[in-house]
Amino acid sequence: MTTDTPVLTIDGPSGSGKGTISRLVAQRLGWHYLDSGALYRAIGLAAGWADIDLDDHGALVRCTFDTRIGFRDDGDELRVLVNDVDATGELRTETAGAAASAIAAIPEVRAALKDRQRAFRQPPGLVADGRDMGTVIFPDAPFKVFMTASADERAQRRYKQLNDKGVSVTLDGLLREILARDARDAQRAVAPLRPAEDAVRIDTTGLSIPEVVEQVLAQVAR
Repeated sequence: MTTDTPVLTIDGPSGSGKGTISRLVAQRLGWHYLDSGALYRAIGLAAGWADIDLDDHGALVRCTFDTRIGFRDDGDELRVLVNDVDATGELRTETAGAAASAIAAIPEVRAALKDRQRAFRQPPGLVADGRDMGTVIFPDAPFKVFMTASADERAQRRYKQLNDKGVSVTLDGLLREILARDARDAQRAVAPLRPAEDAVRIDTTGLSIPEVVEQVLAQVAR
C-alpha cells in the first residue's frame, strides 16, 4: 500500500447508488476501484458453499483468510471471482446481501479483511466504495463522500435492478430488507455505518446518475 496515493471514499447505505457512482467516477479519473461490499458478500457465499454456520465466528475467520477473491472488469460490469468461480450473479442476491451484513458485524472478520482492502491503494489513485471506507479503512483519505437516498427510492432502484435481471422480488419485501439492513449496519458495535466527520454528504434522491457523478468529481477537483 502506498499511503501517499490519493483515495476517494464513497460510503453509504444499501441502494444509495454508491456502487454505480464509484465505478463510473473511477473510470473518469483513471483510478482503481474497490467494491468492499463484494468482499463481504464473497466471504458469505464461500461460507455457504462450505456449509459454515454464520454463528461460527472462528470458522468464518478461517474462511476469510482461505477464500480467493478476484475482480475482472468486462466493460459493462465488474465480475467477481470467488475461489476462481464467477459468482457475480449470486453475489447480487438478497440472500448474499443478508449474509454479508451478518458477517460484517463480526470484528474478527472485519480485521481479517482490513489489510486486503488497504492493498487496493495503488497509484494513480483509488475509489473505495463501502460503509466504513472513510472512517476505518482509509481515515486519511483526502476525498470523502457519504451518499444516501430515501429508503423508498432505494427500494425502487433495487426492485428495478433485480427485475431487469429476471429476479422475482416484491417492493414491500425489499423495503423491509433495506430498513433492517440499515438498522444492523448502524447499530453494530464495530465500524457502524456513519459518515466520516470530514465527508461531504450527497443525497441522491431524485438525481440522475450523471448528476451525482459530476457532484462527486467536483469534490476531487476542489
